[in-house]
Amino acid sequence: TVHEKMKITILGTGTSIGVPQIGCQCEVCTSKDPRDQRLRTSALFEENGTYILLDCGPDFRQQMLRIGMNKPLDAVLITHEHYDHVGGIDDLRPFTFERSLPLYADAYTCLHLKERLPYCLVRRTYPGIPQLTLHEVEEGDRLQFGTLKVTALRALHGELPILGYRIGDVAYLTDMTELMPSSRPLLEGIKMLIVGALRHTPHKTHQTVEQAIAFSRSLGNVPTYFIHMCHQVGLHAVQEELLPEGFHYAYDGLELEC
Repeated sequence: TVHEKMKITILGTGTSIGVPQIGCQCEVCTSKDPRDQRLRTSALFEENGTYILLDCGPDFRQQMLRIGMNKPLDAVLITHEHYDHVGGIDDLRPFTFERSLPLYADAYTCLHLKERLPYCLVRRTYPGIPQLTLHEVEEGDRLQFGTLKVTALRALHGELPILGYRIGDVAYLTDMTELMPSSRPLLEGIKMLIVGALRHTPHKTHQTVEQAIAFSRSLGNVPTYFIHMCHQVGLHAVQEELLPEGFHYAYDGLELEC
């Protein structure tokens, strides 16, 4: 078979409350540019008919309908247990009618998901619930789905250890303040970086745009796309022009190849 390029669909690029923020009248939240309307951060990776979902937030159903998704999912990779990254897990039901769908997360996240969704992750109490199997992963674990090779990365989200993932030659790191030094060698030879960049002013648990640029540059000259942005990042059309060459603000529906 001919080896196709990996395709990445950016499903959402917003922070935990999304953009527009409810009740906000700022220029970003009232913008008519679709690139300023951001659902919660998530992405879909596809290669040779294999589909992997990165995080499953509360906008998951809307995101799947928006892209007309009608193929089976092969795996869901979870970065951490915050609601904006796991709030759509129950909506995975249509992807589990034919077979059980594997979810991968670290031990801490698995524990929290079992507490929150015991009816489908612990007791399996009634027909119609999503058929999901939870798998614990830790830093350095290597997984393979079809031709897609995945390596788990370890980062910090403020003080909370979370996971990032290397999929093929793309690194996906959302909600990160810093990458653990032990994971840096796992990024050797990446060809693209998708990384969280909350806003321009400092935040305790997220990188700023400027910190994300510096992080990317520390890895070499890698095309970089920003995700997990709040309205304070500014208007897409204005801010995109201000970024250095090779850096971009991702937007919902953006399709990338690597």
